[in-house]
Amino acid sequence: MTQDIRLAVRTDVPRVKAVTDAAYHHYIERIGLVPAPMEADHAADVAAGRVSVAGDPVAGLVVLRPEADHLYLDNIAVHPDSQGTGLGRRLLAFVESRARELGLPEVRLLTNAMMWENQKMYERYGYEVVRRRAEGPYDRIHYRKRV
Repeated sequence: MTQDIRLAVRTDVPRVKAVTDAAYHHYIERIGLVPAPMEADHAADVAAGRVSVAGDPVAGLVVLRPEADHLYLDNIAVHPDSQGTGLGRRLLAFVESRARELGLPEVRLLTNAMMWENQKMYERYGYEVVRRRAEGPYDRIHYRKRV
């Protein structure tokens, strides 16, 4: 199921940025600012081994940050051309599998309160709301899922 997901390499950086931008661009007007994943340092994340990608060319990705007591899902993005194909579900399964491999008991993530499609998806896959909090200009909903 997750065999086509691999660690990103330097040559993937332009496609990682393109997929992230395509996945989040439509939210700019809705939330009134550029979503944080679009402003991430993709090259640094890839160089640090935090980005895993799927597809050839890359159609989806996750950015993961292992913490002491959880795996933080910093970003999950699927190119609009690949949405509805199950790729997002496979990427979430990969994240949960990775947390178990690392011996971490849960996955944590957040999403903007105006990204209601994401909220429905996370709840459908067993993520629970931990809190809602304004962080700078962002109104964010924090989630977790025990694995």
